[in-house]
Amino acid sequence: QVQLVESGGGLVQAGGSLRLSCAASRRSTFLGDMGWFRQAPGKEREFVAAISWNGGNTDYADSVKDRFTISRDNAKNTVYLQMNSLQLEDTAVYFCAAGTMAGLIGSQRAGSWGQGTQVTVSS
Repeated sequence: QVQLVESGGGLVQAGGSLRLSCAASRRSTFLGDMGWFRQAPGKEREFVAAISWNGGNTDYADSVKDRFTISRDNAKNTVYLQMNSLQLEDTAVYFCAAGTMAGLIGSQRAGSWGQGTQVTVSS
Protein backbone atom coordinates (compact mmCIF):
# COMPACT_ATOMS: atom_id res chain seq x y z
CA GLN A 1 0.00 0.00 0.00
CA VAL A 2 1.29 3.42 -0.99
CA GLN A 3 1.12 6.34 1.42
CA LEU A 4 -0.15 9.39 -0.44
CA VAL A 5 0.24 13.00 0.60
CA GLU A 6 -1.87 15.83 -0.82
CA SER A 7 -0.95 19.50 -0.71
CA GLY A 8 -2.08 22.78 -2.20
CA GLY A 9 -5.45 23.25 -0.57
CA GLY A 10 -6.52 26.53 0.95
CA LEU A 11 -8.97 29.39 0.90
CA VAL A 12 -9.78 31.03 -2.42
CA GLN A 13 -12.45 33.41 -3.68
CA ALA A 14 -15.04 32.24 -6.12
CA GLY A 15 -13.69 32.42 -9.64
CA GLY A 16 -10.16 31.81 -8.45
CA SER A 17 -7.79 28.90 -8.98
CA LEU A 18 -5.84 26.37 -6.96
CA ARG A 19 -3.55 23.52 -7.87
CA LEU A 20 -3.50 20.41 -5.73
CA SER A 21 -0.61 17.98 -5.71
CA CYS A 22 -0.40 14.35 -4.68
CA ALA A 23 2.79 12.39 -4.17
CA ALA A 24 3.81 9.22 -2.42
CA SER A 25 5.48 9.72 0.94
CA ARG A 26 8.38 7.81 -0.52
CA ARG A 27 9.11 9.98 -3.54
CA SER A 28 10.68 7.17 -5.55
CA THR A 29 7.38 5.28 -5.63
CA PHE A 30 5.78 5.19 -9.05
CA LEU A 31 2.12 6.07 -9.04
CA GLY A 32 -0.10 4.07 -11.37
CA ASP A 33 -3.63 5.08 -12.28
CA MET A 34 -4.65 7.88 -9.97
CA GLY A 35 -7.79 9.71 -9.02
CA TRP A 36 -9.05 12.73 -7.14
CA PHE A 37 -12.17 12.65 -5.00
CA ARG A 38 -13.85 15.14 -2.72
CA GLN A 39 -16.20 15.16 0.20
CA ALA A 40 -18.21 18.20 1.21
CA PRO A 41 -19.68 18.57 4.70
CA GLY A 42 -22.74 16.41 5.10
CA LYS A 43 -22.30 14.80 1.69
CA GLU A 44 -20.92 11.55 0.41
CA ARG A 45 -17.51 11.35 -1.15
CA GLU A 46 -17.65 11.84 -4.91
CA PHE A 47 -15.40 11.20 -7.86
CA VAL A 48 -13.71 14.25 -9.37
CA ALA A 49 -11.12 13.10 -11.91
CA ALA A 50 -8.83 10.22 -12.83
CA ILE A 51 -5.74 9.76 -14.95
CA SER A 52 -4.08 6.64 -16.29
CA TRP A 53 -0.53 5.72 -15.39
CA ASN A 54 0.94 7.28 -18.54
CA GLY A 55 -1.41 10.26 -18.69
CA GLY A 56 -2.97 9.03 -21.89
CA ASN A 57 -6.46 8.65 -20.50
CA THR A 58 -8.36 11.03 -18.26
CA ASP A 59 -11.91 11.23 -16.99
CA TYR A 60 -13.86 13.90 -15.14
CA ALA A 61 -17.07 14.32 -13.25
CA ASP A 62 -19.55 16.41 -15.19
CA SER A 63 -19.55 19.03 -12.45
CA VAL A 64 -15.87 19.85 -12.97
CA LYS A 65 -15.43 19.19 -16.66
CA ASP A 66 -13.92 22.20 -18.49
CA ARG A 67 -12.87 23.76 -15.17
CA PHE A 68 -10.53 21.18 -13.62
CA THR A 69 -7.55 19.45 -15.22
CA ILE A 70 -5.82 16.36 -13.92
CA SER A 71 -2.22 15.82 -14.97
CA ARG A 72 0.89 14.04 -13.83
CA ASP A 73 4.63 14.28 -13.90
CA ASN A 74 6.01 10.78 -13.71
CA ALA A 75 9.54 12.08 -13.38
CA LYS A 76 8.44 13.56 -10.06
CA ASN A 77 5.93 10.81 -9.27
CA THR A 78 3.34 13.50 -8.67
CA VAL A 79 -0.25 13.95 -9.78
CA TYR A 80 -1.90 17.36 -9.99
CA LEU A 81 -5.39 18.76 -10.04
CA GLN A 82 -5.60 22.25 -11.53
CA MET A 83 -8.85 23.83 -10.45
CA ASN A 84 -10.03 26.97 -12.24
CA SER A 85 -13.21 29.01 -12.02
CA LEU A 86 -13.80 27.68 -8.54
CA GLN A 87 -17.36 27.81 -7.25
CA LEU A 88 -18.78 27.77 -3.75
CA GLU A 89 -19.95 24.20 -4.29
CA ASP A 90 -16.37 23.08 -4.89
CA THR A 91 -15.71 23.53 -1.17
CA ALA A 92 -14.70 20.12 0.15
CA VAL A 93 -11.87 17.97 1.41
CA TYR A 94 -10.03 16.65 -1.62
CA PHE A 95 -8.42 13.24 -1.57
CA CYS A 96 -6.12 11.54 -4.01
CA ALA A 97 -6.20 7.81 -4.46
CA ALA A 98 -4.26 5.10 -6.27
CA GLY A 99 -6.04 2.27 -8.04
CA THR A 100 -7.22 1.30 -11.50
CA MET A 101 -9.14 3.57 -13.83
CA ALA A 102 -12.15 1.29 -13.80
CA GLY A 103 -12.18 1.00 -10.04
CA LEU A 104 -11.57 4.70 -9.38
CA ILE A 105 -14.20 5.92 -11.82
CA GLY A 106 -16.82 3.28 -11.38
CA SER A 107 -16.84 2.46 -7.70
CA GLN A 108 -14.29 4.57 -5.83
CA ARG A 109 -12.17 1.48 -5.28
CA ALA A 110 -8.60 2.33 -4.45
CA GLY A 111 -5.63 0.60 -2.95
CA SER A 112 -4.42 3.74 -1.21
CA TRP A 113 -5.91 7.05 -0.10
CA GLY A 114 -4.34 10.29 1.00
CA GLN A 115 -5.37 12.09 4.17
CA GLY A 116 -7.06 14.90 2.25
CA THR A 117 -6.55 18.61 1.81
CA GLN A 118 -9.20 21.24 2.50
CA VAL A 119 -10.37 23.53 -0.29
CA THR A 120 -12.64 26.37 0.75
CA VAL A 121 -14.19 28.69 -1.79
CA SER A 122 -15.57 31.96 -0.46
CA SER A 123 -17.93 34.45 -2.04
